[in-house]
Amino acid sequence: MGGYDRDFLRLITEKLNIVDVASSYMHLEKKGGTYWACCPFHHEKTASFHVDEGRQFYHCFGCGVSGNVITLVKEMENVDFGDAVKMLAERANLPLPQASGDDGRTAEIKRKRDTLLKIMNDCAHFYLDNLNSGKAEEHVRYILSRAIPSGVVRAFGLGASLNYSDLPKFLLSKGYSKQDIVDSGAVNEVDGRLSDAQGGRLIFPIINAFDEVVAFGGRALKKTDFAKYKNTKETLIFNKSKTLYNINRLKRLRRAGGLKEVIMVEGYMDTISLHRGGFKNVVASMGTSLTQEQARLLKRYADTVLISYDGDGAGQKANMRGLEILKGEGLEVRVVPLPDGLDPDDVIKKFGPEEYEKCLKNAMPLIDYKMKAARSGYDLGKPEEKIKYVNDALRVVRSAESAAERELLLKGLRDETGISFEALSRDLGKVPAERAERPEERPERAADTADARKKASRFVAAAVLFGADYAKGVDVDGVPFCDDVHRLIAGYVKSKALLGEKITVSEIFDFFEEGTPEYAELCRVLDLNDGENLGGDVQKRYFDDCMRLLVSDRLSKAIDEVKRQYAAADGLEEKRRAAGVLQQLLKQQEKLKSGDIR
Repeated sequence: MGGYDRDFLRLITEKLNIVDVASSYMHLEKKGGTYWACCPFHHEKTASFHVDEGRQFYHCFGCGVSGNVITLVKEMENVDFGDAVKMLAERANLPLPQASGDDGRTAEIKRKRDTLLKIMNDCAHFYLDNLNSGKAEEHVRYILSRAIPSGVVRAFGLGASLNYSDLPKFLLSKGYSKQDIVDSGAVNEVDGRLSDAQGGRLIFPIINAFDEVVAFGGRALKKTDFAKYKNTKETLIFNKSKTLYNINRLKRLRRAGGLKEVIMVEGYMDTISLHRGGFKNVVASMGTSLTQEQARLLKRYADTVLISYDGDGAGQKANMRGLEILKGEGLEVRVVPLPDGLDPDDVIKKFGPEEYEKCLKNAMPLIDYKMKAARSGYDLGKPEEKIKYVNDALRVVRSAESAAERELLLKGLRDETGISFEALSRDLGKVPAERAERPEERPERAADTADARKKASRFVAAAVLFGADYAKGVDVDGVPFCDDVHRLIAGYVKSKALLGEKITVSEIFDFFEEGTPEYAELCRVLDLNDGENLGGDVQKRYFDDCMRLLVSDRLSKAIDEVKRQYAAADGLEEKRRAAGVLQQLLKQQEKLKSGDIR
């Protein structure tokens, strides 16, 4: 539990309504007494993600994920348990207690993370002071050449590294250990010597969704054999594939009134330029290929992404896989056409925000962009190149999701090439269907290999947990559950009943570690709370059958054990005692067969 006291975690789940928290990440639709949404953890078109307000937990009947408000935030924000608790404590206006020291490894990771964040925050202020020191003439000249107003410079926290040696000296003077400042990624160590990892560059702080500085981007100001832009290496607090530049401002925009769409650009300067032009809903992938984690991060903020990369056709074509990843996560992807050879920053500077707004309005659906990209580089005046283009275009057409869309694309291809619709249709039929590229999914649930006894035990536990009428009055202490998870669930329900307290499934998640077989079995139990699975006469009869099976199994094992004891007994008295016990067990077995299980 991340070192936090269970009572404090219970207080968080009591103060916060999981429906309110979930609503900040997804659109929930109320049906009956519960809420439904398309699962944020796997791609689906029909809602199977269920949020139970009464019992304060969520469960997806598609992929099987389950949890309470803490695990929801942990998954949605892509943070560890401690950070999820921190976020929720702030939301609930609860002071965060010190984590207990029971888990030494957890405490050490938290200490390390807090230290690295302090180091990066101090670095950001150090670089900012450098920029304002009067010694950063080159950096200031570059800022002026890019026409970045002073207010925008301050808003994005731009700074300056003057050399390779000052930052390590500054951090050591603050009392940080050599190991910690190297582990932060802000400083490199080569042959025992420390140097600023961004030495001499213009600094762009990279800030996460919690407004914490986790890394830096640096822009070289002189011609160099090294990369023009350089990011901090990956660390305990920075994973480039899970981070987007300017995500902190995007989060504020969403809280202020929601977002319809997000503009995705490639780098820091495009982000800053668009922000300066009035386009606040912009983030950057920092020059890397889009990842599944970034796609899922974007989906938390909006359903539509406008891709605004450089107006270089070849460059955009190279990013096609990233666009497919976005689409694969259920996002609507539209590509913003820019004048060839220009990037968003160029468009803003040369033509102004109004012209860029026109580009946004002309954003094309991904399938249309793919057709345009297929056309790039071919001379349709040459028959052999026209055939190559048609072959490429037909593969795009084949990937369209509907017959109507394929027909429209074929008609456009006919008009463009002069090849008849019938000929194009015949050739399209020869193009093999390509499976849409999907990034690696959350691992599929393991096949349910439970035997009849375990499934019976699971159903009884679910009926007790969710308060089915036919399960009321059952003495759970006498139920021969075959799994410790089922016994724990039943024990929890009984303890709550004795105390006269409300049953909230959210508490049960605190008993198990995510990723363990026990947690997976809990999710299997929760699968049974689906619609009519626990209600009605059929389910009552099934419950009785399950109880009969469990009791019968226990009696059979007990009878076998007594028979073994009888056979092994040496004395007559021992045999008589065993025979008496056996007789009682056989009577219970006959009674069970007659239908009496209570």
